[in-house]
Amino acid sequence: MKTDIEIAQEKKLLPIEKIAKKLGIQKEELECFGHTKAKLNITRTLPEDGKLILVTSTNPTPYGEGKTTMSIGIADALWQLKKKTVVTLREPSLGPVFGMKGGATGGGYAQVVPMEDINLHFTGDIHAITACNNLLCAAIDNHLFQGNTLQIDETTIRFPRAMDMNDRALRHITIGQGKSNFEREDSFVITVASEIMAIFCLAKNLTDLKKRLGNILIAYNKKGKPIYARDLKIEGALTLLLKDAIKPNLVQTLEGNPAIIHGGPFANIAHGCNSLIATKLSLGLADYVVTEAGFGSDLGAEKFLDLKCQLGNLKPNVVVINVTIRSMKYNGLCPAEQLTEENLTYLEQGIENLYVHIENMKKICNHVIVCLNHFYRDTEREIQFVKEHVEALGVPFYVSKAFELGGKGSIELATAIVKLCEEKSTFHPIYDLKENIPTKIEKVATEIYRADHVIYSEEAKKSLKNIEKLGISNVPVCIAKTQYSLSDDPKKLGHPKGFDVTVRDVKYCAGAGFVVAYMGSIMTMPGLSKSPAYEKMDIDESGIITGLF
Repeated sequence: MKTDIEIAQEKKLLPIEKIAKKLGIQKEELECFGHTKAKLNITRTLPEDGKLILVTSTNPTPYGEGKTTMSIGIADALWQLKKKTVVTLREPSLGPVFGMKGGATGGGYAQVVPMEDINLHFTGDIHAITACNNLLCAAIDNHLFQGNTLQIDETTIRFPRAMDMNDRALRHITIGQGKSNFEREDSFVITVASEIMAIFCLAKNLTDLKKRLGNILIAYNKKGKPIYARDLKIEGALTLLLKDAIKPNLVQTLEGNPAIIHGGPFANIAHGCNSLIATKLSLGLADYVVTEAGFGSDLGAEKFLDLKCQLGNLKPNVVVINVTIRSMKYNGLCPAEQLTEENLTYLEQGIENLYVHIENMKKICNHVIVCLNHFYRDTEREIQFVKEHVEALGVPFYVSKAFELGGKGSIELATAIVKLCEEKSTFHPIYDLKENIPTKIEKVATEIYRADHVIYSEEAKKSLKNIEKLGISNVPVCIAKTQYSLSDDPKKLGHPKGFDVTVRDVKYCAGAGFVVAYMGSIMTMPGLSKSPAYEKMDIDESGIITGLF
């Protein structure tokens, strides 16, 4: 069986100008990176009336369940149905690429290419975000060193440094050692969990980006008054670093169809969606826009629908829940060595996790489809079991073989999506932006996670009081928690019942325009596994890469 990278390397890619032409993009609106990648610099007004299709998932296994593969397969299938379509995705983070999960460009015959470039440095967007983040950190510490005229209380600084790599050693560090005279404790977050990444993905344009960067709350002064990035007179310089990155990236699928890839926040510790600029641009360029939101619907989809849609005035037409036999067995507590074996008992236990995701999505959008991402080891008995249980809920069920067959493997699913897009869709967010912060957190926790109660630590209570003093209320919440469970405990798989969730801290991201609630033991800087993906990677003298997946 060929690996993903071998399949991608066999494909002769089309010139990016031909891909742009399929969406009516003019040559002068392209800023090319070689022959197969380009930045989009489109200033003309577009209608933004395309149909929006969100692909989400159940709670995943540690290896991912193929939302990106499913999204690409749907987009290619829609093109086969003669529908002008664009798949709009997030940029991969180097953390997972070299860690356990691997890359994020799809798989098999449903990939975006050039997959090596996209999974590695791409067009440099994430590097630019990292540099922007760390310039602000350097400016904060320089201000302290140069006399601290703003009277910053060093104990209140809550803007960490960033690096786009899994490195647990950087979770807690000491900076300024030696003769600097401002030694203090600090930390790193992975770039895709940084506030700069969130700002980047929620900004409407360059002017809005600069305003949001200036609004970053970096600390409080010794009288308890907030200090913002703009007080350091740095928002202009920060914007300079992102002036090119803010332009969306155009690439292609293996079938030569357009893909726009831009921004890449994680969904467990950030809001898990590609940039608002890219989504809105896609809605103006195409009749159908397929996008995904990270991890299960309790994380990425909830944030896409409650946070991104409300802030960006978006309304999904269809929600597709991607599921695998493997993930349902995993949620049924099937031992790892038996995940590839037929076992309806574990499947029956694990399918309750799917039920919760279906019910949750139907609360928000009336058009919900379940699609099984087919693995070669899935048996007909297992597939039929899932089909019967899903259809018993009155929800359409399809099997996608996009991994094996590309767009041809998702034709039935794409046809059903088109039909639903022709009908009236409804959209009801879980909370209203006018509600207070604790109410929003509790609504997500009780209605989406199915928790009994929300418990706040003393630190979280103190942080909430500080946010209330700032008069902040009508902003969305971004809950950071484990992706493996509906609860805040990664060991509680399936459909846990009778549990509470604990908010250990709350942070107001003034630039991004939302409040982050940290639940359980979730970390904003991941660590590497015992056998990281980088152990299998190599490159030869001719530049051929192997082991990247």
